[in-house]
Amino acid sequence: MSTHHRPPTLTTAGGAPVADSQHSITAGPRGPILLQDYQMAEKLAYLARERIPERVLHAKGAAAFGTLRITGDIARHTRAHCLQPGRVTPVLVRFSGLTGERGCADAERDMRGFALKAYTQEGNWDLVGSHLPVACIRDPQKFPDLVRALKRHPVSHLRSPTAIWDFWSLSPESIHQIVMLFSDRGLPASYRHMHGYGAHAFGLLNEAGERAWVKFHFRTRQGIRCLSDAQARDTIADDRESAQRDLFEAIERGEHPRWSLHVQLMSDAQAEALPFNPFDPTKVWPQDMFPLTELGELTLDANPDNYFAQVEQATFNPAHLVPGLCISPDKLLQGRLLAYADAQRYRVGTHHAALPVNRPQSPVHTYHADGAMRLNVPPRTDAYYEPNSFGGPRPDRRHAEPALTLQGDAMRFDDRQGLGDYAQASVLYRRMDEGERARLAANLAAAMAGVPEGIQRRQVAHFRLVDEALGAGVEAALA
Repeated sequence: MSTHHRPPTLTTAGGAPVADSQHSITAGPRGPILLQDYQMAEKLAYLARERIPERVLHAKGAAAFGTLRITGDIARHTRAHCLQPGRVTPVLVRFSGLTGERGCADAERDMRGFALKAYTQEGNWDLVGSHLPVACIRDPQKFPDLVRALKRHPVSHLRSPTAIWDFWSLSPESIHQIVMLFSDRGLPASYRHMHGYGAHAFGLLNEAGERAWVKFHFRTRQGIRCLSDAQARDTIADDRESAQRDLFEAIERGEHPRWSLHVQLMSDAQAEALPFNPFDPTKVWPQDMFPLTELGELTLDANPDNYFAQVEQATFNPAHLVPGLCISPDKLLQGRLLAYADAQRYRVGTHHAALPVNRPQSPVHTYHADGAMRLNVPPRTDAYYEPNSFGGPRPDRRHAEPALTLQGDAMRFDDRQGLGDYAQASVLYRRMDEGERARLAANLAAAMAGVPEGIQRRQVAHFRLVDEALGAGVEAALA
């Protein structure tokens, strides 16, 4: 006896059954098509609207679902429910390239995005980071200019090495990230084989309202694997989706990638005493001063069921924090709070946060009203504004943050005690062995090939301030 079930009947979006979806209704065997063929019109109309604007940055990416399990104990520093010992929180993690469009190759040398959305009991927590622990700018005013320099030339519509090296050579704070990006670790072989960093400093608040500063690190348990430029070219020639394919197929095989979550912690007093600004995202917190504390494990064990619905429509916003986490004085982070939310409303829609992939698992009570994609029907109420006398949701002062106590230089983005943009890049360079230094110089020179000599000389001068040998190596390779 057959157990085959009859498939469901195809319907229009309005729910009416469709008799034929492969042949248009015509006036005769040779046409023309009749205007009454609504099914044909609906299929064509939906096809023309199946895309949304791609992300300005991080346009191409891959994502997976999993869990964040807390095994360490920092309860004395934070009341965040999701960071308490033993908590297991469902997450979505999206990996991406920074500058390329949706059709770019995965193995290009570029920053990699590492964005986590944790669906906590207290709302969504979005940690929007990358595979390098530093940024190349510290002020959001420079961000639009950085993006324009990274994107295509308005006349040729080609990528312009001249533009980005001109921008970098006029922005000395970029030097630390440049040295990292063109080093051996700058080009990950896959998303599974790279670390992830929140990069910005955030605040932790405990039950007493005391604040500590924190940086989040995800350290891959698969081991670091990276590509040389030559290996990357071979990979791109064979597979432009190499990173996405690797992540998807590994999870399908049951090889679930894992990362250890670590934190660095800093007190207000330590922040005041540092010789550099701890809220400058172009700088790291030295691990000999602020050691890594293991806090938990991130595991990805499920691929999306639909890429568009669960990856393309996924929105991340560093302003999405939960009680026990707060913002630091980092200027770039504060600029992102505004820019990300604005970008998502433009790209996905007014009520993008109500889509299933973005919707918190905790209750949502807002006074947001109408607009595109209003998905729910609110209950009848007289409390449609705030404040009101009809029992509508109210703020709770118990969740207020304490006032910032940092004063003076800790709140400014100038450098203290003469420690400039080059010091940490110098430390990084001097930890490299001779082979790593030679490959770094060669990678930099190859990326600067064809750039006007004046810009090359200006950038080489920055490399000399990192280390005389680095400047000399790049100059020799350019000759």
